[in-house]
Amino acid sequence: MSWMRSARFLLTLLLAAGSSFAEKLDPAKWSLELQPAAPGSKVLARLQAKIEPGWHLYSLTTPAGGPIPTTIRLDNSAAVESFRVYEPPPKRAFDPNFNLDTETYEADPVFLIEIETKKDAAPGSFEVVAEVRYQICDPRRCLPPVKRRAAAMLSIDPNAKTAAFEVPAGYIEFKPGVAAVITPATAAPAVAGSDPRDMAVFLLTAFGFGLAAIFTPCVFPMIPITMSFFLNRPSGSRRESVTQALIFCIGIIVLFSALGLLATAVLGPFGIVQLGSNPWVNGFIAAIFLAFGLSLLGAFEITIPSSILTRLDRASQKGGAAGTLIMGLTFSLASFACVGPFVGTLLAASLQGGAIRPLFGMVSFATGLALPFFFLAIFPSYLKKLPKSGGWLARVKVVMGFVILAAMLKYLASVDQVLQWNVLTRERFLALWIVLFAMAGLYLLGYVRLEGISKDEPVGLWRLLIGMSFVAFAVSLAPGMFGGKLGELDAYVPLPSGSSGFSAGAGEAPLAWMKNQFPGALEKARRENKLVFVNFTGYACTNCHWMKANMFTRPEIRSAMENFALVDLYTDGTDEASRQNQEFEDKTFGTIAIPFYAIFDNQGKVLASFPSLTRNPKEFLAFLNSPNGAKAAPAAPLGS
Repeated sequence: MSWMRSARFLLTLLLAAGSSFAEKLDPAKWSLELQPAAPGSKVLARLQAKIEPGWHLYSLTTPAGGPIPTTIRLDNSAAVESFRVYEPPPKRAFDPNFNLDTETYEADPVFLIEIETKKDAAPGSFEVVAEVRYQICDPRRCLPPVKRRAAAMLSIDPNAKTAAFEVPAGYIEFKPGVAAVITPATAAPAVAGSDPRDMAVFLLTAFGFGLAAIFTPCVFPMIPITMSFFLNRPSGSRRESVTQALIFCIGIIVLFSALGLLATAVLGPFGIVQLGSNPWVNGFIAAIFLAFGLSLLGAFEITIPSSILTRLDRASQKGGAAGTLIMGLTFSLASFACVGPFVGTLLAASLQGGAIRPLFGMVSFATGLALPFFFLAIFPSYLKKLPKSGGWLARVKVVMGFVILAAMLKYLASVDQVLQWNVLTRERFLALWIVLFAMAGLYLLGYVRLEGISKDEPVGLWRLLIGMSFVAFAVSLAPGMFGGKLGELDAYVPLPSGSSGFSAGAGEAPLAWMKNQFPGALEKARRENKLVFVNFTGYACTNCHWMKANMFTRPEIRSAMENFALVDLYTDGTDEASRQNQEFEDKTFGTIAIPFYAIFDNQGKVLASFPSLTRNPKEFLAFLNSPNGAKAAPAAPLGS
């Protein structure tokens, strides 16, 4: 998705602020040329870059907040008094890596350096060294900033004749502290800072997140409360019903957007995302799911406390608009606790577009969340005219009970994995899922007697098809208990024991992963003359599970990964190792997002990185091969 690409490019920008990278990956080569000069005269130096096709670097006048600007300086030399740097005309265009109009150089740009020699420079040859610091990118990713040096010999000859220096057409003198203004793309004035097509996809994704959030345990129970609120209102005209529904939804959108932006200001977007792996949060949600699941199966009845009903009733009596608005605000407060991971992911993906993009994203998210309640608010009067609910409603309630208990296991598994209890293993998790979904199917087929199905009631066509679907789904989970992959479901199911991963095929052993042992992985890489592949991952990270089950097991990916020393660094646990791994990722790459992948040489230098999940194997394979096939440095003595 485009918004995922935007988040990926944001992370590469943070990466660029973090660390040096090794000599091995260098898409740019530099050379310096000098002419002879007399003491006290000026001479022109040509600093040329040879950039590999597909890559580009940025101009010297790139401002802060965008890509890393190129900087050029000369080391101290016995013959150089002062110098000035002139840059050639850059190419100005929209850069998808940063959602900005940027100035770049490709191919073989030539930078000019006007050097003034010292008046007392003695005749002879002196080394002049130009140091260049730059960031280099391709259309998909950016590499960390790097420093390179280019040297040439300056011949001081009192009889040398130098031509007067003239600035070529288009060249601009670079003055430190004076940067050109690079403005955000303005193709869509209402949403500055983004490509209109990207913004449309981003807003649609945010809207979808809002719809999905309806099924969280804090939101779903609000459906009957909302229906009750509007059903008990005095009937009015159709226009009045629409107005009240709009006011209700405005309350949700306004307060929810404000809560999301406030939480981001306090915790930061990644702080909100991390709530998704917090064992207390997941334990609380699991407890709520368990209570609602057992209630739907008939164990007990959950009723809204009379004090809440009294307050809501009083609010509704204060006036049409005011009462409805208060109801919408109450709904937002009650539901916000369960949708933090949705909101955090959304806001993290929106930061590249400045202040407007997060606001628009939150409004779109809240609109998706409010839309079903808008229709509920419009049409409850028509529900009174429908025939009385039959057994189908009771059957829906029972089936939802089984489904909610299955969802509860996902949150419980997150608690188990983060705390490393290893009680709810993959095999036990899937066994419980098989039982729950099979029971739902057998109930619909009439083999399990619960509320909603009488003894002699015939099985209708739809009931038969849905029941068979549940049973078929339960059976399809069985291979996962014996090491088989479950495709998309592997993102939500615990990994095989030991987190060693899955085998790529029959008879093949899983890849050998080290756990939380980065120094050990470096030692192994030195012994075996390999590079190190680091997987910053999480116990409760669904995208991490998906990558390990569905990307790492592809034959071409597995073959490439066998050339690395592999190490998992978990960052979402409650132990000291997770804290250290998170600090290491943050210090090195400027992010704590997971999954995040990096390639190091066996001396611990960063060669390449790849943020987030991808479903494109060619893209991930290109990352694995990005060190251009460079071999690891010669093995160093252990402990060095």
